[in-house]
Formats: sequence, structure tokens, C-alpha cells
Amino acid sequence: MTRRRDTDLQTFGTVDYARAGKQLRMDQAFHPEARISGFAHLDPEVMFFTQIAALLKPDDVVLDFGAGRGEWFEDDPSHYRRWLQNFRGRCAFVDGCDVDPVVANNRTLDKATVLQQGQDLPYEDERFDLVVSRYVFEHLADPEWAANELLRVTKPGGWICAIAPNKWGYLALASRLVPNRLHAKVLRFVQPGRKEADIFPTAYKLNTPGDLRKHFGDRADVFWFRSSATPTYHFGKRAIYGLQALLHRVLPPQLDKGLCIFIRKHGKMHSSTAKET
Repeated sequence: MTRRRDTDLQTFGTVDYARAGKQLRMDQAFHPEARISGFAHLDPEVMFFTQIAALLKPDDVVLDFGAGRGEWFEDDPSHYRRWLQNFRGRCAFVDGCDVDPVVANNRTLDKATVLQQGQDLPYEDERFDLVVSRYVFEHLADPEWAANELLRVTKPGGWICAIAPNKWGYLALASRLVPNRLHAKVLRFVQPGRKEADIFPTAYKLNTPGDLRKHFGDRADVFWFRSSATPTYHFGKRAIYGLQALLHRVLPPQLDKGLCIFIRKHGKMHSSTAKET
């Protein structure tokens, strides 16, 4: 368990601009607005975290569930995306947890905790106003445990927000054809800029609206929207990027690439912590 030191969060990690630039050049070629802002209007993180920005209050206590090393903060060349995803300084407190000890190095957390496999989350009941999870739900092998624990530590009326792949999206379907042990080798070629340290085994047990309603729906309201987003698994090839961009336009919504998930726990906040929503 690590308490974060005060850090100048305008000082970012060493961004591999050569690799990150490949994705940006692809986005700019197909989305002219990316030449202005550095991201396309379909950018999934911008869409997802803009919704969270509308929920976040200055006195909120936030949990970053599966926070990892904070690769988005260290590696993303977009200052806006980093700011949008970084809650530290925009709310009262940010806890973060992960089974990987590297979470202790995450500079966007006020407090980092290493989780023990098979144990409950080390937080008291109803601690958090907001729980945020970035591409973690697809790695959860025990969805019942995850739903129970996330709901337990969330305040009544609070939100659990997750961005994750759609289980029936074409990329997740392709991923499940590749054994977990080979994911790192395959992604090295398919997704330029992806680091092996950020690749983990997948399970896809909380990655459909049906699964979300099954595990959360009796104790929370479940909202979600699909996102076709921008292609990121394109081998660094413009032709493959273009083909995927076309697929995103013509495929039915059920095969969209991603899910943006918002789960509001039933019940009203206590009067001392009630907030407008």
C-alpha cells in the first residue's frame, strides 16, 4: 500500500513519439479534425471520459479499479486525453488498485494499493462516489466477485464506469481465436505502440449488456452505449486502417468494437454526501 507523494503532474513520462505518431498519422489521414486536436471525433477515451467529467464533483472520492502503471498518462502524446482521464486534483481523493505491483508507480493516484488474488477489495463499504475502470472488465475471470465488490464499495447513488471491448465485436472475436499465451507476440505486430507490459489474459465475462444486467442489474441501473471508435489494430498499414474504418461504418451495432458502461447503484446518497446529478 503506497501513499502518493505530491508530484508535478504536468511532467509526463517518456513518450515514444515514433510509435505514437503512427497512430496519429493514421487518424489524421482519415479524420481531418485530428490535425487540429490530435484525436478523431470518434476517439473512444474522449467520448467515455467526457461523460465521466459531467459526473465528477470536486468533493468526490474516486477509485481507479485496475489502475496499472497509468500507461495512458505516461505514453499518450495527447495532453487533452491525459488531462481528461486524470482525476487527481479535480476531486477530493483518488484511490487506485491493481493485482500488478506496478500500480505503486502510477502517478495519477493519491494512494495505490496492490490487490491480493482472491481477496476482497481493501476498502470499507460505500467509500466511493465514482469507480472508474479502463479496459479491465475483459480480464475479470470472476464476474460475480467483481460485481459484488464494486457495488459494495460504491455509495448508494454512486457510479461504476467502465470502458471495455464488446465481446461480440469483430476484434474481440478475433482475439479469442488466439491463445492468451500468444497475445503479446501477435499484438506487437497488429497494434503499433502497444507495450508487452500492458497485455494481460482475457476472459470476456463482463463484456455484453446481458452479462452486465445479469451481475449488476438487480442492485443497480445499467446504462451502456457501443462505440465503433477509430481503428487501432492495423499493423501500421494505411490500407488496413481504411478497411477497418469502412467496416466500422457498415457492420451492425452488435459487432461494434467497444462498450462504454455506466452503472448507478440503487439507493439515495446520505444527506451529508448527496449531490445533484
